[in-house]
This record gives sequence, C-alpha cells and structure tokens, in this order.
Amino acid sequence: MSAQHTETPVPALLPLRTIGDIRAALRSGRGFPGDQESFEADLQHALESSSETDLNAVAAVMVDYRGRIRLYQDPDFDIAVQEGNDLTARLKQGAQDQ
Repeated sequence: MSAQHTETPVPALLPLRTIGDIRAALRSGRGFPGDQESFEADLQHALESSSETDLNAVAAVMVDYRGRIRLYQDPDFDIAVQEGNDLTARLKQGAQDQ
C-alpha cells in the first residue's frame, strides 16, 4: 500500500469569457467587496468612451475583473496577504527600535 498524498482541493476556475460570466461570478460573491458595483461603473464608462470599431477599453475592464475574481478565488491569496502584513509590521517595528 502506498501513502496517499492529500492536498487542499483547488476550486475549478470559472470560464469568465463573457461579460455575463463576469457578472454572474460577481453576483455570486466571487470578488472583492464593491467589485460588482465597480465593474458595472467601469464597464459603463468603457462603453461610453468606445467606438464601434475599438472596444479595447471594454476588453481591458473584462481582463481586470477576471483577474480580480481569479485572485479572490486563489487559496494562497489570503496567506500571501497575511505574510505581507506580517513583514510590514516587522519592518515598522524594526524602524521604531532604531
């Protein structure tokens, strides 16, 4: 018998290919606080400033929020944030001790 390797399961990534996919993910709470409202405002601004032949601003909004949703889903994200907070606290403490 071999020992089985157990690992925390990584959630499956959402497709997030369309505006509808991104909206659905944000509606279901898969984003940072305020992302749902910010996405709609950023998307509206991008649409209003885009021409019919240049939708790069809309694509940039989609890419940005897709990344935010993926980051929010990353199980290592909270650990990395905590490590950064701990390092900042140690650096501040070291500066005060000098």
